[in-house]
Amino acid sequence: MERFESTRRDLFKIAGVAALGSLVPEFAAAQAVPAQHATRVVASPVALTRCETYGVPAVTAGLKAMLDNLGGFNRLVAGKTVGVKINMTGSPGGPALGLAPGRTYQTHPDVILAMAILLDGAGARRIRFMEGTYSRSPIESTLLSAGWDLKALGALRTPVEFEDTRNSAGKPYALLKVPGGGDLFPAYQINRSYMDCDVFVSIAKLKNHRTAGVTLTMKNCFGITPTSLYGSHNANENFIGARFAVIHAGTEHPSYGVPQELHPDSPRVESYRVPRHIVDIAGIRPIDLAIIDGIETIACGEGPWYTGLKLQQPGLLVAGRNSVSTDAIGTVCMGYDPMAKAATGPFPGDNHLELAATRGLGIHDPHKIEVRGLGTTLKNAIHPFQWQPDRRNT
Repeated sequence: MERFESTRRDLFKIAGVAALGSLVPEFAAAQAVPAQHATRVVASPVALTRCETYGVPAVTAGLKAMLDNLGGFNRLVAGKTVGVKINMTGSPGGPALGLAPGRTYQTHPDVILAMAILLDGAGARRIRFMEGTYSRSPIESTLLSAGWDLKALGALRTPVEFEDTRNSAGKPYALLKVPGGGDLFPAYQINRSYMDCDVFVSIAKLKNHRTAGVTLTMKNCFGITPTSLYGSHNANENFIGARFAVIHAGTEHPSYGVPQELHPDSPRVESYRVPRHIVDIAGIRPIDLAIIDGIETIACGEGPWYTGLKLQQPGLLVAGRNSVSTDAIGTVCMGYDPMAKAATGPFPGDNHLELAATRGLGIHDPHKIEVRGLGTTLKNAIHPFQWQPDRRNT
């Protein structure tokens, strides 16, 4: 035990964070990982395309048109391991508004297969789909229940892998420091698969979020924090609960041995904490390619656990290399101002796009972002969601 404790202290010393308590025995020891992606502020273009319906041929053509407009896709992924964070929120989940999850609140299976086809054609070395589910069943069964065509994915020349990242999956966690010191935590431990890929892709749904306002490619990565560490201070590798107490509400601390909160006296309010967690995560694992499925979706919330949802059919796909800029344009497409001040527009509290821009993660001013496709004007893409949050409790 002495040797283990010494190794753990040395690890946190190297990572530049303070360890509190002792690591729970069920957890694999974390390994410090140096920052591999420099934070940069760039005026990165965002591509749009009209795609009125699902279907692999139509979605593949739409994605290809956007990636061609952005340029350099083959150079980005050829010979690389590409990790893809999908949106399977609530998984395993049932229908919403009587429709399949992919048509309402989860990434549609056709978008996944189309992306895999394009990665395969561009010469990717390996494709790894990742999500932290709320199930102890193999992730493949969750994907099958959501309508994924695993046979088609397995028939590609490029090997396709699936990983449930709700815990360590038997590998050491990666310990990542937040650039600039962080807002909620100085560093996070995450499943290594998010770092053991050369290119990181976030495929999100164009949706409202009751706490964040909008949930796009940055918010999609909220769930890379494993529930085994951030579900509760008593969580373990088999834990399948949500991160509400630790991340959203701040009523519990993470598991012992995990870097603890920087400001435990900060507001215990979701609309304060969730935007800052989004920005922390965007800093530790920057997104190399951001894609938004806006073909069909829902307004008024992020999943069927809310009432009052409304089906939306924007008929859009959005893509960009910078997640802040991509999400800003996605927000415009929803009929909102991505530069809205805190507690205005769609944002119940702080605007995570503004926070991310302030941290130097990207540009959220749509007037400074080049739009490619749809006649290069955003007017052709706007589909007003018309949802405003109830701010009485924020």
